[in-house]
Amino acid sequence: MANDQAAENYTVEDLVALNPYNPDILNDLEKFVNEQVSNQTYNLDANLSLLRLYQFEPERMNIQIVARILIKALMAMPAPDFSLCLFLIPEHVQMEEQFKTLIVLSHYLETARFRQFWDEAAKNRHILEVVPGFEQAIQAYAVHVLSLTYQKVPRPVLAEAINIEGLSLDKFLEYHAANSGSVIEKGAQSQLIVLPRNEFNHPELKKNTADSVPFEHVTRIFPVLS
Repeated sequence: MANDQAAENYTVEDLVALNPYNPDILNDLEKFVNEQVSNQTYNLDANLSLLRLYQFEPERMNIQIVARILIKALMAMPAPDFSLCLFLIPEHVQMEEQFKTLIVLSHYLETARFRQFWDEAAKNRHILEVVPGFEQAIQAYAVHVLSLTYQKVPRPVLAEAINIEGLSLDKFLEYHAANSGSVIEKGAQSQLIVLPRNEFNHPELKKNTADSVPFEHVTRIFPVLS
């Protein structure tokens, strides 16, 4: 009884840190996945621990929970979480239709084929809509990918990448102009969207570590030169 009461005082994160391979925490980890979905939070370590426990006890695997883990991992891109999770899922499970769909969606995102991604996502809303915030997370990822290469993009290019048009796109741009530095440039023929500055689309922002030698390293050279 005392041990049970002590365990109740631990968070799921504590239980994972103490013993991630303890099968007694499997139910807690499943509940925690549902909490991540409902609260729009994310914990990769806990989800990986659950997938590892499923490997040891495949008869206890909850397919719906696995699907939610993979969807949350997709939402974490560009982090490699989806691949990390997929590696722990048996091949025969990956062959189920919903997982094949998620793998295809992952491939489209990794290769920046956003039009194909949104088309495929529209056909499989019943799989994706169980996780709130999915579209917003992918839209943020699409903007991130564009900003790695471009300083500015035409409005239609951005619209296709994030799957928003018209007034909804106007509101999206207004929000990002206020929060992330996006700017709209209006030309005679079209609008250009100035993407947030980063070290990839503005190389001058990149810190050149090769050109900056710490002072203490310089002082060590003096005795050698003298």
